[in-house]
Amino acid sequence: MDLKTRGIFSSGTNKRDDLLETESKWEMFSPVSLIILCTMSILFIRSAQAYTGGNQWQMQVIWVIIGFSIYVIVSVVDYHFWMRFAHIIYVLGVISLVLVFLWPQKYGAQRWIDLGLFKIQPSEFAKIVTLILGASIMARSEIGNLKDSFKGICKLGFCFVCPMFLIFKQPDLGSTLVFPPIAFSILYVARIPYRFFVATALLFVVIIGVLGYDVFRYYQYKSENPHPNEAIVAYEDTTLIPLKDYQRKRILTFLAPEVMDPNGIGANWNRIQALIAVATGGISGKGLGNGMQAKLGYLPSAVAHNDFIFAVLAEESGFVGGMTAIAAYFLLIFGCLKVASKASDRFGAMLAIGVSVLLMTHVFINIGMTIGITPITGLPLPFLSYGGSFLISCFILLGLVQSVYRHRKEFR
Repeated sequence: MDLKTRGIFSSGTNKRDDLLETESKWEMFSPVSLIILCTMSILFIRSAQAYTGGNQWQMQVIWVIIGFSIYVIVSVVDYHFWMRFAHIIYVLGVISLVLVFLWPQKYGAQRWIDLGLFKIQPSEFAKIVTLILGASIMARSEIGNLKDSFKGICKLGFCFVCPMFLIFKQPDLGSTLVFPPIAFSILYVARIPYRFFVATALLFVVIIGVLGYDVFRYYQYKSENPHPNEAIVAYEDTTLIPLKDYQRKRILTFLAPEVMDPNGIGANWNRIQALIAVATGGISGKGLGNGMQAKLGYLPSAVAHNDFIFAVLAEESGFVGGMTAIAAYFLLIFGCLKVASKASDRFGAMLAIGVSVLLMTHVFINIGMTIGITPITGLPLPFLSYGGSFLISCFILLGLVQSVYRHRKEFR
């Protein structure tokens, strides 16, 4: 293996360090964190659905067992195997995103491939294949000044833009927003010149400004027109920003809840009920199964066990339970960063960093929307929210990181 694909975090280790590392085949932060989070997931999904008689917690047990099995298998397989077939699995991932549009809409979106016994959400697996191909591209690219790195940056950009566009068209704005942080984390590990990040930061500010102006104009249209549906149609004919009506509503609800939903019975309802659940949990919570928000139906059954599972957890286990979950995520992300620091090549380091950034993005946005500091986007909480595709994809990602750790010595 040539020098440009070797480790970037350390110049080497002495024989004593090598001997110590050979004694540990597994990075243990991840398995311990996974056991804690999956146990909490099953308990609180069951609690969130107790009043409706839902049995998703039983399916979650099955998904956890399958997920752990896949995690072990992926961990044992040398991660360089995925680098060799990165383009093939990426094409398959993109094809699956296209196939989604052959199925009818559900809840106003086309995000699932319904196979009868179970449904697959291709966007979750698209994150994995895009990360693998992106890391593969930058590990093989020439990195130097901005001019030398330009070709690699363009390839990476195309790699990420294609699935982002297809996922955005489903529409799934939340999953779309996960991709840019992963791409920039890969570029950072590749040591792209800082001028690139400054330029993209300025571009990001411009995009946010344009989006803010668009949402402001949207609000004006609705305020000035007594017929809301007509206002929506009229506005969409005058704007080039490809956002759906409900997406603009979510942004407005976050920025100006007292204007968009002053009575708190519309778009702002879930946010208010989640805040009540977290606030009334206290230090130790109300006890498993004793939470009122989900039990009485104030926190809707459609979201209590998935997008807003942290609200159920915080109400019933309080500050202690919430911090336990956050601490488990901290250990999980710290484990990924630890693996990145020990990776034997750039590809392994990029995989580990990419997974850590993906997890951080999901955790920050999901818990943030529960406590009212980020807009409601529908992003699930890793290993806690109910869902087969998302849970399995998270296990695969952690399996890749574990593989980087297990095979870190073969290419030194």
